[in-house]
Amino acid sequence: MRARVLLVALVLLLTGCAGSTPAGKKPTFGDGGGGTTTIDPSDLAAAKQRAGIEDCPTAEATSPVEQGLPDLTLDCLGGGDPVRLSGLAGTPTVINLWASWCGPCREELPLLAKAHEEYGDRLRVIGVDFADSAPDAALELARLSGVTYPLLSDPDSTTKSPLKVVGLPQTVFVDQQGRMVATERIAFRSYAELTAAIDRHLGVAP
Repeated sequence: MRARVLLVALVLLLTGCAGSTPAGKKPTFGDGGGGTTTIDPSDLAAAKQRAGIEDCPTAEATSPVEQGLPDLTLDCLGGGDPVRLSGLAGTPTVINLWASWCGPCREELPLLAKAHEEYGDRLRVIGVDFADSAPDAALELARLSGVTYPLLSDPDSTTKSPLKVVGLPQTVFVDQQGRMVATERIAFRSYAELTAAIDRHLGVAP
């Protein structure tokens, strides 16, 4: 009987810890509740405008490069022209995969927003709302976090396999030639930690 009680207690403990990993440690992963919520596109466009989120970049028609981004096209979150990932070259780029349901992402988004503002044209920052069934919640979180950089939408997790997504947040560093040179699978805990990674992987100093 004592052994059975201990086993039940252990199961409850493990269950209670699921999905509660603190920022800066291991990433979290989920499906956002399954199925994308049906929302009027005009409402999403209005939410995007309220947040001040920039238009998605225009991807150039380029030949595939070794270790390049996958040849996938993602919609622009909140409306706008879709973006072909394999055409994102010419500027060192940070691609951050996040979601409204991701706890550690909430701590990291303001850091990325600051980088977007301070690096200017020297660095491109793009967010990918990944496996998220609530695009309206994602846009509201972006607004509250001060995010104004372009946001893409991947509700069906099409980037999961090619980008080897095992949890969120995940940040992919893409050099000027369009090559994926590094992937960080942690939540950055400070702006200094983020800028050090940008300098280390892309050679772009703060």
